[in-house]
Amino acid sequence: MTRSYDLIVIGTGTAASVVASRCRAAGWSVAVMDYLPFGGTCALRGCDPKKVLVGAADATDHVGRMRDRGVEGGIPSIAWQELIAFKRTFTDPVPAMKEKDFANHGIDFYHGSAQFRGPRSVTIGNETLEARFVVLAAGAVPRPLSIPGEQHAIDSTGFLELDRLPERIILIGGGYIAAEFAHTATRAGAKVTILQRRDRLLPRFDAEVVGWLMKKFEQLGIDVRLDATVARIDRNGDEFSVAVSSRGKDERLAADLVVQAAGRVPDLSRLKLDVGGVEIEDGRIRLNDYLQSVSNPAVYAAGDFASKGPPLTPVAGHDAKVVAENILNGNRRKPNYEGVPSVAFTIPPLATVGLTEAAARERGLKFRMQHREAASWYTARHVAETVYGFKVLIEEGTDKILGAHLVGPRVDEVINVFALAIRQGITAADLKATIFAYPTGASDIGYML
Repeated sequence: MTRSYDLIVIGTGTAASVVASRCRAAGWSVAVMDYLPFGGTCALRGCDPKKVLVGAADATDHVGRMRDRGVEGGIPSIAWQELIAFKRTFTDPVPAMKEKDFANHGIDFYHGSAQFRGPRSVTIGNETLEARFVVLAAGAVPRPLSIPGEQHAIDSTGFLELDRLPERIILIGGGYIAAEFAHTATRAGAKVTILQRRDRLLPRFDAEVVGWLMKKFEQLGIDVRLDATVARIDRNGDEFSVAVSSRGKDERLAADLVVQAAGRVPDLSRLKLDVGGVEIEDGRIRLNDYLQSVSNPAVYAAGDFASKGPPLTPVAGHDAKVVAENILNGNRRKPNYEGVPSVAFTIPPLATVGLTEAAARERGLKFRMQHREAASWYTARHVAETVYGFKVLIEEGTDKILGAHLVGPRVDEVINVFALAIRQGITAADLKATIFAYPTGASDIGYML
């Protein structure tokens, strides 16, 4: 027997939940489904649990920096097993809470792997469901390494579940996951090596500002290998050997743990998109400006499945609102990704919004630029932080902020002010005229302009 709905949503994370709740509130019959525990990447396997670990590392780091500066006593350390247990108090309740929330709102939910049976129908387990619309919002999975022995590497989800932190860790990749895990694991006592195939870490961020952060990697003793090609991973008992070539030198590196940190891609392979008439190109669903499939008008996508904006949780929520409005009222709204901030939660954090200097120059824009390392400023000195700096691009003529790139204490919060300015067209003069609470990270903004 086939069950009919107005809307089927594949996924249960941020984007999926927003679309489902908005359409249900409009009186639609809605079904959601997921083959993973309900809650999505951010709540269970990404942002939230990661930040719990970063919080502990930051606390111990802060105390360590303040020794001989008014703080004394024993040297703090991370109790990894206790930290993971604390992390689970955030993640473990989520699936049941999501099920309860769906049930309370009259949203039917299914556990299992969904596959298209036709343009408007899917199978899950032994059931067939059909709907007027299908929204794809099932998140992303680790990018395949496509090398011999890749099965020996755990992914970021596995890292966040480790009951014991091994002594020697190799991270394959050079983006958010590698940088953040390296900072946390090193401060928890591990010896960390990063193998990055590109010529620098964190390529989504401004190169000069990333360079300032690299001083912290050096201080911590994190071994960063750039232009590194990993050929294979071998295992001998509890030890792993990684064959890598970096800048003309071939080596085998030993480790107790290898982590796949080479990024994530939309989880498309399970769905039989061809059966649903959903075209893909270069590993992405082909969508129009309204986040609707160009080949099947009954299908929309949001978040990682849309791959239109930055791969961030707030973007997934934004996409979901756009999709909900379009399927409820017809295609009227397009997503707007201007002024979306992004943060790498290293210690200290790295934050960016808007255009990098390189991107602004490629567009031929005329701008003035304020940039400097500022470790001598109060914001850094009062917490004994040695890395602090900023780069702000301001368009000539309009006085609008084109981009802001920050590294140092509290910049994960300060970047939101620059994001607001970019998205709402607030000028540099307006920001300089703002009276911020002092002393705070935001009170530095006037001096950054």
